This record gives sequence, C-alpha cells and structure tokens, in this order.
Amino acid sequence: MDKSILLEKFTVIGVNHRLAPVPVRELFAMSNEQLSDLYKDASMNGIPGMLVVSTCNRTEVLALTSDAQMLSILLTKHSNGTMDAFREYGFIKHGEAALKHFFRVSVGLEAQILGDLQIIKQVKEAYQSSIDNVMSESVIHRMMQSVMRTHKRSRNETSLGTGAATTAYAAVQMAKKEMKSFRGKKVLLVGAGKIGKVTCKNLLSMGAENVTIVNRSVDRAEDLGSRFNVSVSTMDKLDIELAKADLVICATGALKPVIHASHFELADPEADRKVLIDLSVPRNIAPDVDSLPFVSLINMDMLSDAMDETFRARESNIPLVENIINEEIDEFCNWLSSLKVVPTIKALNEKFDDIRKYEIERFRHKMTSDSLEQVEYLTRRIVNKIVAHSIEHLKENKNNQEELAKVLQEMYKIGPEDTLK
Repeated sequence: MDKSILLEKFTVIGVNHRLAPVPVRELFAMSNEQLSDLYKDASMNGIPGMLVVSTCNRTEVLALTSDAQMLSILLTKHSNGTMDAFREYGFIKHGEAALKHFFRVSVGLEAQILGDLQIIKQVKEAYQSSIDNVMSESVIHRMMQSVMRTHKRSRNETSLGTGAATTAYAAVQMAKKEMKSFRGKKVLLVGAGKIGKVTCKNLLSMGAENVTIVNRSVDRAEDLGSRFNVSVSTMDKLDIELAKADLVICATGALKPVIHASHFELADPEADRKVLIDLSVPRNIAPDVDSLPFVSLINMDMLSDAMDETFRARESNIPLVENIINEEIDEFCNWLSSLKVVPTIKALNEKFDDIRKYEIERFRHKMTSDSLEQVEYLTRRIVNKIVAHSIEHLKENKNNQEELAKVLQEMYKIGPEDTLK
C-alpha cells in the first residue's frame, strides 16, 4: 500500500519540550478565545479537519492539509509566538510521519514523563474542542477512534502504564529529593485545578502533613481542601503564605505569572532555602523569582521521571507500544484506502440498478401488480449480490484497490462524473 498517497493530507506542526524551552513554549500557548479564532480562521482557509493539543509541554496542530506554511502562519497569528521562533524551535511533519507522531503523543511516548497518564485526557479535550468548533469531520473522527484503541491496547497489552506516571508525581518526587523529607515542612499549593488535585494527592501520599491550598476561586480551593483535609487560604494572603512555606508548587491556568519576586518581601532571607516548582506553561512564577538568593526555582524543563523506580519497566515497553501503533496505523490506512473506492461502488450499484429498472419498465405492461412486486424484489436481490461480490473482491485486495476500481470503471463505463455523485 502506498501510504504516502493515502496520508499526504495529514500535517502536524508545533513546538514541544523536546525542541523548545519553556520561555518559547509559553509564547505559543493559547487562550480558549485564541483557540476558537484559530479554528475559525483555519475553516475559512479551506481546512476541513483539525485539532490542537495544548499542554504544558506542547502546542501542536494536526490538520488535513499539506500546506504547513499556512498552518504555521495561523499558529503564530493566534498566539504570541513569532515565525522566527517557530523556524528555530518548531517542527513540521507530513503524511505518515505526522500521523505516527500524533499516535505517539497520545499514548505518552513523546511525553516528558514517559507514558504520562494525563496526556490522553488532554488529547480527548483537543478532540472535543475540534468537535465544538465544527472541525472534526469523518477522517478526524475515525482517526481518533484508532488513537483511543491504540491507547487502550498500550495499557492492556504492555506495562507502559506502570507506576504513577504524571508530571505532578514527578514534581512531588523531585521536591522530596530536594528537601530530603516532607516531615515538618510547610507546603503551599497554588492552584486547585486538575493538576492541583493530582499534586495534592501525591504530596499527601508521599508524607506531606502541612499543606495549604491557595486559588483564585475560593470555592474550588475549599472543595479541594475538604476533600483532602488540608488548609485553605486566599490569594490576598499570598505574601504571607509564601513567607511561611518551605515548598511551593504552582499549577494554575493563568496566562501570566501569579508569583513575582515582590511577593517575597515578608520572607526571611536567612531561613532555609525555599523550593519552588512551576508546573505551568505559560509560567506562573515570574523569572525574577529565580534571582532571590533563598529560592531554588524548578520549571517544567527540569522535571524527569528517570528517578522513578518504575521508569525502566515503562521504558522497556516502548518497542511493544510502537508495534501496536504501527498495527493501528495500518488498519487506519486500510480504511482510508476504502474511502477511495466507495464512490466507484456507489456508481456501480446505481449503474446496475438503472439497467434493472430499464428492463423491468420494458415488460411492466405484461405483468400483474403482484408479479411486478415479486420481480422488483428478485431483481434487487440479484443486483445487490453482484455488487456485494465486487465489494468483497476489493476488500480482499487491499493493496491494489485503486487499480481494481479503475478496471470496474472501464468495464462498466463509469466515468468520473458518476463517481462524484
């Protein structure tokens, strides 16, 4: 099967943690409004299907177009990124390479934390956003079915999901390594969203006993606080909470920093060194905080799961997962191939049905109404069986379906105008 022809319309572009540092990735992060505008603009430019995966480690656009230049222009137009930054740090993949990359991202092979459990949720959110913006046509829908099946198989048939593989887990693990122990340490968690919830759970499971949650929405902070039985404070007391904290983990959905160096005016510069971890892109902790002598600032690029004892087990499963990806992509390609012969089958069916109707019309006056009804039923069954044989033959010969379709077109004089009906 010539996959390059089948997949030529798939293109993926973007920036991710493998090529672009946090200061660059945050430029390409988009708000919901920017994302909606991107979808609208793409549709106006004739792109029939597209979805955008936006996480702390990547902003990637997968679209049914071979025009990567147009995609990169749209991405920079609807984000704060520039073409110069994209040329230096971005990537472009076409065809099968684009599809394979998206599958690898979805199962966690391209994640900073190998096998990241959160990535498939983010891919689902991207798909839902594509649906909401009317940019998920049949090919994107079928591709997502294959992606979800691939992810499920990667968890059921391999050990890629072994251990707590998440960015939040890696962050808490690194914090514990930096601080030796959470015993007697005061922890401040800024943000009560999805990552905040997972982070809080991991903190408590690893021995943190004194945790305080701060969030712009007090109700959300209180909900999380009551769920895990931890303290809650408010953003207007952020300076006080930062001064008391030994460890600060920040994970909000803010598009600008919420913690600056000026927030530490109440902190004792002679006290033990504070560990700050920023799990957000765009960054939630301003770069100027790193200049404070009593602070150790860790951002997304510094996180790793290599210290996790289950990492090696996950790593050994990479070849198995890659085989699953290849199998599912082959199946998806077969489906794409079948799309090319569907118009021919439809035209062939209409051709036979026209012949059937013409012959019945010639003898209609010689038949009773009951006989006519029986003949109609019988001839329809004959036509359906003949067409079914053609369909079965095409399915059995997946590698040369297009050639067989051309033979059928020539044999039964089915022209391009017929297959486009």
